[in-house]
Amino acid sequence: MKLIYFLFISYITITVNAQQIGILKYNGGGDWYANPTSIPNLIKFTNSHCKTSINNNIATVTPSNNDLFNFPIVFLTGHGNVFFNNEDIENLRNYLISGGFLHISDNYGLDKYVRREMKKVFPKLEFKEIPKNHPIYHQTFSFPNGLPKIHEHDKKAPQGFGLFYEGRLIVFYDYESDLSDGWEDKAIHNNPETIRNKALKMGANIIEYAFKN
Repeated sequence: MKLIYFLFISYITITVNAQQIGILKYNGGGDWYANPTSIPNLIKFTNSHCKTSINNNIATVTPSNNDLFNFPIVFLTGHGNVFFNNEDIENLRNYLISGGFLHISDNYGLDKYVRREMKKVFPKLEFKEIPKNHPIYHQTFSFPNGLPKIHEHDKKAPQGFGLFYEGRLIVFYDYESDLSDGWEDKAIHNNPETIRNKALKMGANIIEYAFKN
């Protein structure tokens, strides 16, 4: 009974605070703070193009903190090790199954760690490649070919993976795309404007999807 009540309260909290987003500060030594200009730029773009009113104040939240339930979406990126302890695992699982959403952006070198840790959060779930007709690719902006390629690492095609819980997409993982690099200030990576625009549009879609679902 206590668990049901907890999940109910958590869902309401996520719904009420639907206009602020967070960055996940994880343990393990990886640079969770990578791409500091990315989320501010994405919020500005999304508010300008998608009729959202997202708070410009971005929160930093740990997986074990109950403040996690204040945000409809949290972002995780970096290049290195990610580690979730038992407290992180339980809280993150409860957050995601009660209405929360996690976007993971592989900033290169994150893949083996994030797959290992998310398996601890959801032992029975597997990352599945998201089909090109999925709604996350068709919000305000349409991506008929699926996830766009933003930053080149080792000449692999970009893939959008997801974890689905009871039919709902709860985790979106962009692999070999590096969307968050494309959200950063132009001077940092010197990406062409067309590439940055694709990245921002896809990021806006992710936020829209998370807010609606």
